[in-house]
Amino acid sequence: MAKRVAVIGAGVSGLASIKSCLEEGLEPTCFERSSDIGGLWRFTEYVEKGRASIYNSVFMNSSKEMSCFSDFPMPDHFPNYLHNTKFLEYLRLYAKRFDLLKYIRFKTAVISVEKTKDHSATGQWKVATQSDDKQESFVFDAVMVCIGHQIEAYIPPAECFPGFEKFKGKYLHSQNYKNPEGFQGKTVVIIGMGNSAADIAVELCRKAKKVVLSSRGGSWVMSRVFDNGYPWDVILHTRFKNLLLNLLPLDIVRWMVEKKMNEWFNHENYGLVPQNRLLLKEPVFNDHLPSHIICGDVTVKPNVKGFTETSALYDDGTVEENVDVVIFATGYSTIFPFLDESVIKVEENRAPLYKHVFPPHLEKPTLAVIGLIQPLGPIMPTSELQARWATRVFKGQSVLPSESTMVADTSKRNEKRVKWFGTSRSQSIQTEFIGYLDELATGVGAKPNLIMLLLKDPKLALTVFFGPCTPFQFRLMGPGKWAGARQAILTQTERILKPTKTRIVANSLGYTMVSLLKILGLLVLLAAIFLSFGRH
Repeated sequence: MAKRVAVIGAGVSGLASIKSCLEEGLEPTCFERSSDIGGLWRFTEYVEKGRASIYNSVFMNSSKEMSCFSDFPMPDHFPNYLHNTKFLEYLRLYAKRFDLLKYIRFKTAVISVEKTKDHSATGQWKVATQSDDKQESFVFDAVMVCIGHQIEAYIPPAECFPGFEKFKGKYLHSQNYKNPEGFQGKTVVIIGMGNSAADIAVELCRKAKKVVLSSRGGSWVMSRVFDNGYPWDVILHTRFKNLLLNLLPLDIVRWMVEKKMNEWFNHENYGLVPQNRLLLKEPVFNDHLPSHIICGDVTVKPNVKGFTETSALYDDGTVEENVDVVIFATGYSTIFPFLDESVIKVEENRAPLYKHVFPPHLEKPTLAVIGLIQPLGPIMPTSELQARWATRVFKGQSVLPSESTMVADTSKRNEKRVKWFGTSRSQSIQTEFIGYLDELATGVGAKPNLIMLLLKDPKLALTVFFGPCTPFQFRLMGPGKWAGARQAILTQTERILKPTKTRIVANSLGYTMVSLLKILGLLVLLAAIFLSFGRH
């Protein structure tokens, strides 16, 4: 009899989890509290309780080739960066292609997940749900928690902003922002410097009287359009560059990152340079913010240290008079509203999970958290590999180490996170990208073997190593191998260019030059490896 698995949430992670269960012969039942799939990516005019919410203008920050599921490329005519409605369309295509909807119970909220009385022997869970006025209880062999990390809006405590209780203007969290209507002629102060803060500032400055971005720590700002007009992630996220970054000293890596970030514009001149520029924090992706700053539409100010009835007071001693609206773009709190702290205890906005997936202290590894992560890259392939690994563990095909080993690994991983990304609560679940994907793929048995590929299929091996680390790489071999993976990898550049190359012009960079560049890159790689061995 197939093991029964409860999947909580029908967003990106939930859909990937349902499919992963089916691939491993498990029996999934997905509980979705709303009436449709999509999670974060399904826009609504109002905030739904217990569900992530976005504003109407949200576009993806990662490109379609890097953000698709590993055995389902996006249609080649789709733009490289998708509006939320377009990405939801892709999720619908995915759910239809693999017949996932029949496993989802909509308008059904999970209200509690508890260990059964014989949990230590069976690893089973009692899941209580509510649909309208009807409550039900089920027993499952395993649970996959796929609710994400953008449900509980976080506003800093009142003591962070003395006098705020006297402020007579309107205030809201970015979670409640939907569109610029109603902000005409207003003076708006946005507190925060993440993607939401930048997006909202750019959108509001076209209608508001004045828009101010108040940033405590600053941020690197990147364009989605990168070298030679390609999406940023297909240029930066390659195995070749990832290897070089791991071989180079961290200080050199930080210098290279800062140099690259300042190629577009000097962040210091725009008041945006990160306070601690040594940290490899996730950048902000916004193609318009520098333009609006240089045109005077958006003003960047330091941290707000307090309020009066009508004004905001900044750390530098300046005052913003006649403030009408304050928007807190201050992130979210990690919560598990249906789980007891004995199962997962959130500490400093971080859930201590083995490889960001499994609570290390459970008697049986039958509960997995999928998608509670912020990789320096798209979350979609990350969640999918987490789900593939988790279902292999549920089935017994992949075995976790001892509790002490998992605890030690979790602690060491957190120390590395702090060293690379800092202690900010907004970076509490940050991680690297390709290295983490390979870790998960190793657990699945699907990490691409480059040496084997080089011997059997040199063309594919070179594309895998020098080209973007697209999700299809993790379907080339091992469990879940997909026959279309090779073709998807070799045609990914065509899909990138098709939606932009609508006026055909002569190719100025021939195949010979491309080949020479690849050979040069290989020589650089060999030199880097030689120098690395020379140090030891």
